[in-house]
Amino acid sequence: MELTLAHWLYGLITLVIIGTMVFRKGVVLPTLFGTFLVALVYQGNLVDGFTAIFQANLVAAQELFNIFLIITFMLALLNSLKDLGADRQMIQPIQKMMTNGHVSFFVLVSVTYVISLFFWPTPAVPLICALLVPAAVRAGLPVMTAAVAIAIAGQGMALSSDYIVQVAPSLSATAAGIDTAAVADKALILSVVSGGIAILIAYLLYKKNIRSRNDERNEIEVQNMQSVSSSHKKPGTNNLDRWSKFFAILVPLALLGVVIYMVYEKLLSGRMSGLEGGDGAAFVGGVAVILLLMSTIAFGKKHALDYISTHITDGFTFAFKAMGPVIPIAGFFFLGSPDFSGNILGVEENAPAFLFDLVEAMQNYIPQSALLAAFSILIIGIITGLDGSGFSGLPLTGALSASLANSSIDAGTLAAIGQMGSIWTGGGTIVAWSSLIAIAGFCGVSVMELVRKNFIPVITGLFLCTLFAVFFL
Repeated sequence: MELTLAHWLYGLITLVIIGTMVFRKGVVLPTLFGTFLVALVYQGNLVDGFTAIFQANLVAAQELFNIFLIITFMLALLNSLKDLGADRQMIQPIQKMMTNGHVSFFVLVSVTYVISLFFWPTPAVPLICALLVPAAVRAGLPVMTAAVAIAIAGQGMALSSDYIVQVAPSLSATAAGIDTAAVADKALILSVVSGGIAILIAYLLYKKNIRSRNDERNEIEVQNMQSVSSSHKKPGTNNLDRWSKFFAILVPLALLGVVIYMVYEKLLSGRMSGLEGGDGAAFVGGVAVILLLMSTIAFGKKHALDYISTHITDGFTFAFKAMGPVIPIAGFFFLGSPDFSGNILGVEENAPAFLFDLVEAMQNYIPQSALLAAFSILIIGIITGLDGSGFSGLPLTGALSASLANSSIDAGTLAAIGQMGSIWTGGGTIVAWSSLIAIAGFCGVSVMELVRKNFIPVITGLFLCTLFAVFFL
């Protein structure tokens, strides 16, 4: 296809957006204005330019609303467990496992990873830092090393795959025009590879700082931490205490059952079309809603109707704060895909493919190398993660993955690599203006020092997982 002025304008605005991310500025303004300009030039009509802005955001919202719902229900469930004190009950038995600093490091990694897979790391951080970190520090683990373990396991390994909630793979896959499962499965593998490498390197680098259990510096560090224990409601009656213990057992078992059933459907039943992608997220969300209903009724039988409304409202508020800016960004990059541009521009036939056409036009000048394509997507993902979000760059890396895919490497693998770069960077491991601030704040450590501690393990993990993807996926 012959490139038009609208194509070149789309490419220029994409470069502007990437440059804006490099300087850690918000990209919502250039994406909205860019959508208007591209539509105006392509259609040659001012009214169509105005309409395209709205349509782009509407199309993006329709495609991504399932993401908002799953975030809402999972966070509402977590808040209802806090009402009962069940969140504390789930965590406290793990404290007994922290016999020394070395064991505590890997216990923190394991617990943070599991909780973050289901509830996302940001809502889970206050709970982990309030209940587990003090026990780990008393066992001899320096608080800075504890913060490293939490960041790598939660904001890095768990969030980069996002295999249960599936916000990240849904964004990547939608932009790439492929099934969510095609990204989710590979992202899970790459997250474990990158996370395992990062955790091992971090442990080897900082194990010399681990102290004995009786070291007097342990208690000093605990006292210096900013505890958030007071923000958690404690069971007030024996009856409530019984419900707290009940749900502390029921919820982990129910979520474990969900995972086992999904694995069975995928690997053992022979029905590979089972709960994959959006269906899997819907299954998790539905179970979360039933658990939310039960826990809310248990906490306040007479006021359950009011409580559940509050929890769902709070969940939506969190979801829109976390994901709201992604909608206009996704709208712009959806405009570059023929799967969505027709609805955005009101074109029924021969919908334009601005981004895909640009990449195709440059194919003759780009070596057909899987290694080059993979590391290009990784670097772009890292750059887009510099805004401190981690999710805002996924529409771009997803769309580019579809364009750069060739016989040597498929779009799903490239999208998963881009997802690793974007979320490990912006999700909260190696940029100080991300959710890493929360970990540093709750642990009472310097966020810049935490970034420096994370940098070598994380970058090494990303580099090696990209090589793994090229040669084995």
